[in-house]
This record gives sequence, C-alpha cells and structure tokens, in this order.
Amino acid sequence: MANLKKIKTRINSIISTQKITRAMKMVASAKVKKFENKVKASRPFTYELEKVFYRLLHSIPEVEAAETHFKEPINNYPVLLQEREIKTVGMLIITSNKGLSGAFNANLVRYTLKTIKEYHDQNKKCELFIIGQKGFNALKRAADEYDFKITQTYLNFSENPTSSQARLAASDMARAFINGNIDSMEIITTRFRNMMSYSVEKWDILPLDEIEEDYTKEEFSDMEIEPNISAMLSEIVPLFISSIIFQAMLESIASELASRMTAMSAACNNAEEMIQKLTVDYNKARQAMITQEITEIVGGSTAINK
Repeated sequence: MANLKKIKTRINSIISTQKITRAMKMVASAKVKKFENKVKASRPFTYELEKVFYRLLHSIPEVEAAETHFKEPINNYPVLLQEREIKTVGMLIITSNKGLSGAFNANLVRYTLKTIKEYHDQNKKCELFIIGQKGFNALKRAADEYDFKITQTYLNFSENPTSSQARLAASDMARAFINGNIDSMEIITTRFRNMMSYSVEKWDILPLDEIEEDYTKEEFSDMEIEPNISAMLSEIVPLFISSIIFQAMLESIASELASRMTAMSAACNNAEEMIQKLTVDYNKARQAMITQEITEIVGGSTAINK
C-alpha cells in the first residue's frame, strides 16, 4: 500500500510539472513568432545602415581628431573611428534573465570563455559588459579562473528590447573606448535561424578594419552633406553602433524563446513518457497487491474448511 501511494504521489507531481512546462511552451510559442517578425523586419535596416556607413567612410577624407566638444562620448567619432593597437577587448555578452531555455545560456557562456582564453593566448585582456542575469551569474563565478573584468552589467533590461536600452549599452562601451579602458568593441550573441535552431556568434563593431570592396567612392562622389561632415558623423556613428547592438538583442531574444519552446516541448514529452511508465508500474503493483490479497483469502478459507 505504501508503494502504491508513493507511485501515485510521483505521478501527480509529474502531471503538475507537465502543466507548467506546457504553459511555458505555449507562451514561448506565442512570443517567438512575434520576435521572429521583428528580427526579420529589422535586418534589412541594419544591413542598409551598415552599408551606407561604410560607403560614406570610403567617400570622405580620412577622419582626423578634432577639438570639437561632443555632448556624449558616443558622439566623439574621431576617437571611435581611429585605428589603435588592441590590448584590451571590450565584449558585450547578451544572455537572458530567465532559465528553462535549454542550453541557450550555457552555450553563450561556453563560447565567451573560449573566446577569452583565445585572447589571453594573444596577450590581450578582456573587459565584459553583460546583459542578462544568467550570464552574469555564470561569468562572475569564472572571472578569477579566466582572469577577466566585468565592467558593466544590465540586469534590468525588459524582455522586449528597445533602442534606448541598446543606446545605453553603446554609450557605456563608447565611454570605455574613448577613455582607453578598451581598444575594441565586440558582441557575443546568438543569430536566430528558425524555430528550431540558432548559432552563437561574435560580431565585431570597432575598430573598423576594412572597408568592403563594393562600397565604392563613386557612389557618393556627388553627395552633398549638410551642415557638414562633422555634424553628420557625430550622429551616424552612434546610430551605427546602437543599431548593431539593438539587432543583436533582438536576435538573442528570438533565439532564447525558440530554445525555451524546444526545451519545454521536450520536457512535456519526457513527462508524458514518465507518466505512462509510472502508470504501468502502478497498475502492476496494484494487480500484485490484489492477487496477494486473493491468495491470502483463499488460503485462509481453505484452512478453515479443513
């Protein structure tokens, strides 16, 4: 009887868990389609902005440092666009605030630590800017072992990324770049492929190593810039950096939701299999108990009749 009660309790517990995982799957399924549309809608804008930015740099004279006063560090394009030796790498790591999304955060953390190790082998230091509680928790534990610094964290960003959030992260990285704390800007994020897959990638932002060959000078040879090149660059450079970060955040959210939907679907299937197996075990144990009771009754009846 005790064994039957134990099995029944476990079945009820798994059924309750299955209800939760099924609900989380349904929520993730509803959200992932919305963010898939957002990702696909924003990709053309980000691509075209990057293309125009590179073509524009190819069409203007070499940018030199100026004594112009800028409102924010991210507007200081002469310093942001200058070439420099990379001694310290600034990395923006985009993870999630919630778990139960399969190996999503683990893959990002693993890729980050692998990248940090590769930079250490090149005698380069790393400073991290981390979006997401899960990434911060995991990387904080590994900071001493892998010898890197966590410069800034963003643990209160909403599940629905905004351009202002991307601008905040871009401004913090630009400030560190201009102050000389970091010599490059990179993003480690996930690229959304489809409902079933994503890939962990590293996106380079600064410094600008090469201008694409097809971004020709002739395309902008007759372009007139108002009021001047300086005013234009002080606006387009922040937009360029922020838009890449915003795109990375959108890709990350879509990948996280897809990973959670897949993980919760697998959890529901596993729960169903466990319930079926435990139900069979319960029925077998119940049948054995009934058989034993019948045997005891027949044995007792036979002993009385004798």
